Amino acid sequence: MGSAPAEPVGRDHLVLTVSNSANPNANGTFDLWCNPAGGDHSAPDAACAKLASFGPGQDPFAPVPADAICTQQYGGPEVARVVGTWAGRHVDASFNRTNGCEISRWDSLVPLLPEVPA
Repeated sequence: MGSAPAEPVGRDHLVLTVSNSANPNANGTFDLWCNPAGGDHSAPDAACAKLASFGPGQDPFAPVPADAICTQQYGGPEVARVVGTWAGRHVDASFNRTNGCEISRWDSLVPLLPEVPA
């Protein structure tokens, strides 16, 4: 039984699963590789550039703090999950658009996550 090839050192790999999007092309499971950009994500260069724009100490995948005060607005039924490796650490994050904080969190990661029309 052969083993899978080793992932190149320094290369980020994320698997993005999106459902309930109004854009049917945005639904599904997609691979994103960065350093260099690739995979079957719809915009790998732009998604990797967005992730690279976050500075040291910033965690784009951090959940909304439990004590956050969020506006009670509904941004749509979209949900997403991102798992893999980014900046040398494990990622397992879920996203939705159920309140103002979650909408902002989602929007901060477009184009990694699909854009949702207002």
